Amino acid sequence: MPGKSGESFGRNLMAGWQNLRMLVGDEITQRREEGCDVTGFQERYEAARDDAECMVVYNDLQNLPIKSDFPYVEPSHLAGIQVASPGRWGRNIPKQDDKLFDKVHGAWLGRCAGCMLGKPVEGWGKDPLKIYLEHVGEYPLSDYVPTAPDPEKLPEGVAIPPHKSFCRGEFTHGMIDDDTNYTVLNLQAFKEKGPGFTTGDIGWMWLQYLPYHHVCTAERQAYINLVNELPLHVVPMFLNPFREWIGAQIRADFWGYCSPGWPVKAAEFAYRDAALSHIKNGIYGEMAAAAMISAAFVTDDVVDVIGAGLDVVPAHSRIAETIADCLKWKNECATWEEAFARMLETYYGRYSWVHTNNNLAICLIAMLYGWPDFEKVLCISVMQGMDTDCNGATVGSLIGAALGAKALPDKWVKPLNGLLATSVMGYDLPKIEDLAKQTMDTIKVVSTL
Repeated sequence: MPGKSGESFGRNLMAGWQNLRMLVGDEITQRREEGCDVTGFQERYEAARDDAECMVVYNDLQNLPIKSDFPYVEPSHLAGIQVASPGRWGRNIPKQDDKLFDKVHGAWLGRCAGCMLGKPVEGWGKDPLKIYLEHVGEYPLSDYVPTAPDPEKLPEGVAIPPHKSFCRGEFTHGMIDDDTNYTVLNLQAFKEKGPGFTTGDIGWMWLQYLPYHHVCTAERQAYINLVNELPLHVVPMFLNPFREWIGAQIRADFWGYCSPGWPVKAAEFAYRDAALSHIKNGIYGEMAAAAMISAAFVTDDVVDVIGAGLDVVPAHSRIAETIADCLKWKNECATWEEAFARMLETYYGRYSWVHTNNNLAICLIAMLYGWPDFEKVLCISVMQGMDTDCNGATVGSLIGAALGAKALPDKWVKPLNGLLATSVMGYDLPKIEDLAKQTMDTIKVVSTL
């Protein structure tokens, strides 16, 4: 804050996901990815002797301009995003009947199933995951991830899923995870604040309803900034090198659920949510995901669904390029493995495994090569690795909305027993069907706007 030294600022407002030195190191990467010239900063960072000197490096990073030859136009305010986006989709809210309820219920179930599928191997790369599944005789993936029968006898180089409680046969309901917490929290936010909710309202909901240790990366940094009462426009930026990572994208789903057939409205809602903790492509990822989910309620054409996401993001952004690349690869690559390999060759293929762009690409590849098969879409998303629970949950929402609950295979739905554990205050173990019913009430409100 103005008037404070770098030392006291860093100490008093310390973010909790990493220590200050690590955050400043990640900030160098973030500024490079945003298009800044960070020449010499790595050396200055390594030479910094204490927190005060690290904060000097950090503050200088904040003042860097975007290079004039950076080929992307990436505003972080809604008006700028809307001007830079194609904006072709109109409003087509479907009739609020049993068919729509089945689709909303399917979206909720799909998200829960996809999250549970990906959670045991979160953060794994494609190759270690394949090696493990081959060892247990279940590659390609076609069910929830199994535990290793004799973990102590696994050959060298074969990893063990770190989240055993999410493995097949180990759970009796959807387990607590941030990927489903935010879907429930945003439902509650809409119920309390209505369609006119603000970014500040979302921050208030976090502080009231979510435990601090149940938020991660960009959300953890923003949470601390909220607690320290920083100005709202500073909250997504200060000591937050994760502001283009996947955290906002995993919060998109409810905004698509409550705005079926109206992708532009879903994206607007998603913007208000994302802007609390993210900028640029971090925001666009949530907007695109919300718009695609919204579209999936009214079209079963996967290219049209993806087109709805492309329609609401700036045309000359990195996320638009990511989406366009995936559509191109579908025409050029015979298999999802080939398309995934092409993605790894891009600049965003070398981003952090928790970044928005590469994980959105994974979701799109899964959709393009698995649609309209629920199992294939979920399993392809997870077999690519990286942020597997996030990606499984996102594609689960998408295809669940398109197919509806009645069309989802029992193999994926029955293990959930219709229940979802959360750490959102007041939602300890709600029925998933009840969450869908409450969502229908919010759709009634949105349809009157």
